[in-house]
Formats: sequence, structure tokens, C-alpha cells
Amino acid sequence: MEQNNTVTEFILLGLTQDPLKKKMVFVIFFIFYVGTVVGNLLIIVTIKSSRTLGSPMYFFLFHLSLADSCFSTTTAPRLIVDSLFAQRTISYNECMTQVFAIHFFGPVEVLVLIFMAIDRYVAICKPLHYPTIMRQQVCTILVVLAWIVAFIHSTTEIMLALKLPFCGPNLINHYCCDLQPLLKLACMDTYMINLEWVSNSGSICTGSFVFLMISYIVILHSLRNHSAEGRRKALSTCISHIIVVVLFFGPCIFIYARPPTTFPMDKMMSVFYTIGTPFLNPFIYTLRNAEVKNAMRKLWGKNI
Repeated sequence: MEQNNTVTEFILLGLTQDPLKKKMVFVIFFIFYVGTVVGNLLIIVTIKSSRTLGSPMYFFLFHLSLADSCFSTTTAPRLIVDSLFAQRTISYNECMTQVFAIHFFGPVEVLVLIFMAIDRYVAICKPLHYPTIMRQQVCTILVVLAWIVAFIHSTTEIMLALKLPFCGPNLINHYCCDLQPLLKLACMDTYMINLEWVSNSGSICTGSFVFLMISYIVILHSLRNHSAEGRRKALSTCISHIIVVVLFFGPCIFIYARPPTTFPMDKMMSVFYTIGTPFLNPFIYTLRNAEVKNAMRKLWGKNI
């Protein structure tokens, strides 16, 4: 493979070639990235420091915010910096590292969202068994499992990327390195590799989304037997989770669960998936969660 691979660096075309629009990209995504890091770190510090946020739901929210911060960092800083320069190059090794990182932190977020749905199901549908089922040791094992599974998945994806020989054009029509734009540059028939890729990433995205939606349908259906106050509180939490699931998995399925066909909206879908959702998550969870807002008020001594 090394003998067939004559490309040592790639050129990222980014979101736009227009100088004015590139300045707008810099400003907009700098604000998005700073907001993502600050918002998620605020949640991380609040949950870690507050005694009232010790339930499994906030334990999982802690790891979701951690995954969000890391996931956004895999693409946003390079997009921001590259928007300042005319020539945006990325070395082969850096490109492969970015592929690995995207497919490592993304699945962590997927699995944590699944665990949060399971937590809500047990809390609402099996309340008497909740302390036994969702005890701290179980939650810790689940989170460790999420990071291990994500590592295995990203290793599989990077092995597919490393199989690709590059001997011709090195222009990537994207703002980051991912398997889909790399497949278009490979000097080989990529049909089987694309099939492996879709069956891996695509099936994970689609299967996880279907599982989560069925879980929340069951949860919402079971709320009919609860009191009005219990329904209101549970509904508020579940709606927050459903919003996050739809925002995250919609672009994810569009990108990874289809043949390698290029669409004009591919880049914007990727932006929303890798940068937009991690930015929105802190606002969705804090604005719709009274316990988190109260904990923030006590910790930071100000109205939120």
C-alpha cells in the first residue's frame, strides 16, 4: 500500500472559496466552537461539583458533554484556522488521525444517548426497580463499555481508510477528512470498502435511531398512568432527549447510511452533525432542566 500511495498531503476545499464568505465562516464557527466548549464545560463542572446532580441521568449527561466537546474539537478548530488561509493542506497522517477521532467520539455520543434512554425507561416504567438496575456500578460499566466499543469501531474505520491507495488528485471537497470524500480520491475500486463502511457506520446510526425512537414511544405511552405533575416532569426530560436524538441522528443517517453519492447539502449536514449539535446540546439540556439550572445558580452565584 505504501508503494501505491504517492500522496503525502491533501488539500481541503472547505465550505467556500469566496474570501468574504471565508471571513464569515471564521466568525460564525469561532463563536460556535467557543460556545460549545464553554457550554459543555459548564455542564461538566456543574455536575461534578453539585451534590444534587448525582443521579444516573446526570452521570450520563456528564459523559455526553465530554464527548460533545471532544467531537467538536476533531473538526471545528481546523475549519476555523483553515478559513484564514488560501491554501488549506492536511498531511496524510493528520487526515487519518482525524478520521479516527471522528469515528471515536461520535459513537461514544451515540451510546451515551442510548444509555440515557434506558435510564429514562427504567425510571418511568420500572420505578421500583430503578435503584437496583441503575446503580452506580452499572452506570460506570456502561460508560466504560461505550468508550471501548467506540475505540473498536474507530479502529475498524481507520483500517478501511488505510487500505485506500492515493496516487492522483489530492483535493478533498470537504472541510475535514472522512471516509466518504476519501473514497472518491482512491486509486482503486472502492465498492466493497464503501459497502463495509455503510454496513458499519450506517447500520450503527440507523439501528441506534430506531432503537431510541421506539424506546421513547414506549416511555411516552407509559406516562398515561402517571400523575399530572409526574407526566409534566417526565415529558419535559424526554422531549429534551428526543430533540437531541433527532438533531444528532438525522444528519448522521443522511451521511453514513447511503451510497457514495455526492449531494450539494453534504457539507452542511456534516457541519450540523459535527459542530452544530454539540453546540446546541448544552442549551437544550440546561434551558429545559430546572435541576441543572438550579445547580448552576448555586454553584456560580448568578441567575441563568
